[in-house]
Amino acid sequence: MDPMEGYRPSERRRAAMRRKEMPLWQELPLLLIVAFCLAVLIRTFLVQAFYIPSGSMENTLAIQDRVLVNKVVYDMRDPLRGEIVVFRGTDDWAPEVTESVSNTFMAKLGRTIGDLVGVSRPGERDFIKRVIGLPGDKVACCDEQGRITVNGVGIDEAYIAEGFNSDLSQPPIAGQCTSRRFAEVTVPAGEMFVMGDHRSVSQDARCQGTVPIENIIGRAFVVVWPSDRFTSLNVPDVWKRYAEQYPSAAAAHPVKARAERPAVATDGFPVLLALALSARSGMSLVTRRRRLRA
Repeated sequence: MDPMEGYRPSERRRAAMRRKEMPLWQELPLLLIVAFCLAVLIRTFLVQAFYIPSGSMENTLAIQDRVLVNKVVYDMRDPLRGEIVVFRGTDDWAPEVTESVSNTFMAKLGRTIGDLVGVSRPGERDFIKRVIGLPGDKVACCDEQGRITVNGVGIDEAYIAEGFNSDLSQPPIAGQCTSRRFAEVTVPAGEMFVMGDHRSVSQDARCQGTVPIENIIGRAFVVVWPSDRFTSLNVPDVWKRYAEQYPSAAAAHPVKARAERPAVATDGFPVLLALALSARSGMSLVTRRRRLRA
C-alpha cells in the first residue's frame, strides 16, 4: 500500500521534502567543504588577495595592506602603463623581504591552507610594482624637471609622495637603484619596465632589468585591508592622458601572450561565500520552522 495514499498533492510534496531534507549537523560540514573548494578554484583562476610585505609601493600601498589581484584581465588584453601588477621576478631580481618562518607541523599546515585559499604571504619571487614602459618604449631619467621620460615625454607622477623619490644628485651605480638617474632603456618585445612608487627604497627595473609580461600574475585593483585604507587602484590620470596623446609604442611590438595562468581566493570571496552559505542555511531553518507550524 502506498504510504502517501490519501494525502493531497500539496501534502505529498511537503512529506517528500521533509524526507529529503538533510539535518543541519550534516549540511554544515558539506557547505564548508563546498565553500573551501570554491575558494580554491577562485584563487587558482580568478582573483587572489596579496599581502604587501615591503614599503616599495608607499604611499600607494603600505606594509601589511592586502590587495585583490585580478588574474584573468591580461588573458583578455595587454597591460597598460600606470597599472599596478603582481608578477614573478626573474633570476636577476633579488627578494625585497626575506623572513625566517617556523617549520613546525602546525605552521606548515597553516601556510599550506592559507596558500590554498589565497591568504598567505607572497613568495620571495613575487613582486608588486607599477607598469612604466611597454614593449618598444624608451624609458629614461631624468628630464630638466627631474622626471622620468617615456619616449621622450616627461611624466608628472603625482602618486610619488614628497620625500619618497630617489636622490637626483647621486650618480647612477650599476646594479643599484639608489639614484633617480638611469640611462635610457628600450623595453624589449614581450617585456615591461616596472618601478615602485617609493623610489628611494624600491628595487625595480632601473637596476634589476625588465620583466617578461608572461610573468604577470595579475593586476592589483583594490586595497581591501585594513578597512580604513579601502580604495580602488585605478590608472592615474597622467597615464590616461599619455595613452590618449601617444597611443602606444607597443603597437609595433605586440606583447607575448602569457603561456600559462600562474596560480593568484581572495579575502573577500570566502567572506561573501560564507555569508551566502550562512544565508542559505538560515533560509533552510526558516523553511523548516514554517513547515513545522503548517
